[in-house]
Amino acid sequence: MLRFNQTSPVMGFILLGLSAHPILEKTFFVLILLMYLVILLGNGVLILVTILDSRLHMPMYFFLRNLSFLDICYTTSSVPLILDSFLTPRKTIPFLACAVQMFLSFAMGATECVLLSMMAFDRYVAICNPLRYSEIMSKAVYLPMAAGSWVAGCSTAVVQTSLAMQLPFCGDNIINHFACEILAVLKLACADISINIISMGVANVVFLGIPVLFIFFSYVFIIATILRIPSAEGKKKAFSTCSSHLTVVVVFYGTILFMYGKPKSKDPLGTGKQDLLDKLISLFYGVVTPMLNPIIYSLRNKDVKAAVSNLVFQKRFSQ
Repeated sequence: MLRFNQTSPVMGFILLGLSAHPILEKTFFVLILLMYLVILLGNGVLILVTILDSRLHMPMYFFLRNLSFLDICYTTSSVPLILDSFLTPRKTIPFLACAVQMFLSFAMGATECVLLSMMAFDRYVAICNPLRYSEIMSKAVYLPMAAGSWVAGCSTAVVQTSLAMQLPFCGDNIINHFACEILAVLKLACADISINIISMGVANVVFLGIPVLFIFFSYVFIIATILRIPSAEGKKKAFSTCSSHLTVVVVFYGTILFMYGKPKSKDPLGTGKQDLLDKLISLFYGVVTPMLNPIIYSLRNKDVKAAVSNLVFQKRFSQ
């Protein structure tokens, strides 16, 4: 068995999940499976239409395509494991597999934080500097912006995962969670985790605090510009171009800030109400949010709705 720390006797981990709530396990298995299928279908359709429809070959939809791909990767890194844990009480996961799953989840989540701030900048330019939009948001600009989001997210995931999995785990290998969530794993370490807490704090500032402030100030300028538009129709049209992104931001950051704003890595392991609440919040963040993203963009964006309708119509016509 490969291990990051040779002094650790732990060969793997046991995922506790909802084993203390068997009725909830059966209910959530069906719900999460259905949600996962909706995530794959919804985000897959968004990726497809933004590629096939030439009218959607714009920076805004390029970022949206990245967001959809991120949601698919993020959920795929954890949902199959979650579903399996519902079917197998006290699901065992090898040490290395736990590290890989932790890395993928952390990388996708951090990347999405940065990507949403890049999308806010795109909306700022589109509304506050519409005449210079094509010049500012050129291919030479938005491609590095998206690539930088991925690099930043993966880089911090490497750091956080390495620090966490190098800790010694001296016996207690039961993770009170659905998957190898980093805070749940840190609770099992039998060594000083102050470096991990500091590192997580820095990551919170960089990937939560800074993007949230960037998005906030972007929308301050956006709203100020919209309010200066003389006609009500013009205001409505301008706001409609950023309403989908703003809705996704509120749902995404609202949940993740609640989860990670105050790391509780030294809380006692238990199966009380607080533990159950933390798990359900994590489940909401990990499954419900990626499911809502394509729905929000499809319902609130006329261009996306038209592209989806054209795709369906062309498919029916070809048959």
